[in-house]
Amino acid sequence: MNNDLNGYLLIKRIFDIVFSLLALFFFGWIIMVFFVLSSIDTFSNGFFLQKRIGQYGKAFTIFKLKTIHPKTGKISYIGRFLRAYKIDELPQLLNVLFGNMSFVGPRPDVAGYYDVLEGEERKVLNLKPGITSLASIKYADEESLLLKQNDPLKYNDEIIFPDKVKMNLDYYYKRSFGLDIRIIVKTFIKF
Repeated sequence: MNNDLNGYLLIKRIFDIVFSLLALFFFGWIIMVFFVLSSIDTFSNGFFLQKRIGQYGKAFTIFKLKTIHPKTGKISYIGRFLRAYKIDELPQLLNVLFGNMSFVGPRPDVAGYYDVLEGEERKVLNLKPGITSLASIKYADEESLLLKQNDPLKYNDEIIFPDKVKMNLDYYYKRSFGLDIRIIVKTFIKF
């Protein structure tokens, strides 16, 4: 790794630690309130924990607020609100603090996607997964987009996921602290 990349990664990690701590300080109460409401709404633990593929293809546990009722498999009443305003993503601030995610990077996916990439596309695995990215901004309405498709899984696998890989590979080559800040700003403007 060259010195520029090392410097960028150090600044990025310091930024992630400082701002995840600040965000948890200011939004921790919101996470706890919705944890309680989600627990009541789903009659289960209000946190959703799932294995996702992280940097270098290593699995890690992602933290989210539960939005799906475990018995019915349907989005809960509170879950609709949490998803609409992306509040279910707030516990990922812990993932950022612990270092298995960053504020900016490819959204982590379940096994069978990023971990099976080949050739140059595999470079995406060198990136730490993030809360936001240009691909996640572009596909902010991915859920509703997939609902309109006759075969949502096929559409995701053949259209959306390859586009995300292309965008994340582009980020891999262009990454810089300035680009990360621009992506964070675009995220706030989008939502």
